[in-house]
Amino acid sequence: NGYYRSDWFRCIHSSRDLSDMVFVMNYVFNKDVLIQLNSTVREFVGYTDLGVHNAELWNKDPNILNQWRGEKDRYCTHNAKIRQSAIADKT
Repeated sequence: NGYYRSDWFRCIHSSRDLSDMVFVMNYVFNKDVLIQLNSTVREFVGYTDLGVHNAELWNKDPNILNQWRGEKDRYCTHNAKIRQSAIADKT
């Protein structure tokens, strides 16, 4: 009966040195991905008409783009190093 909106963020890596770390952010509305930011692409990609429109606006704004580009290091790499050291210390 209503609308469903969610955002999800993922940090994906398979190497111990985190050199292959990828940050992925999705904006989802009613189970459809509207916009995605992937750190390997380095810009927003829209998957619907509204998503394409907003992705174009966000990609033109260097403040928004730089903020999200920094999330890979700020959020992913930082937390992965903490988790990696906790796991390595246990083995």
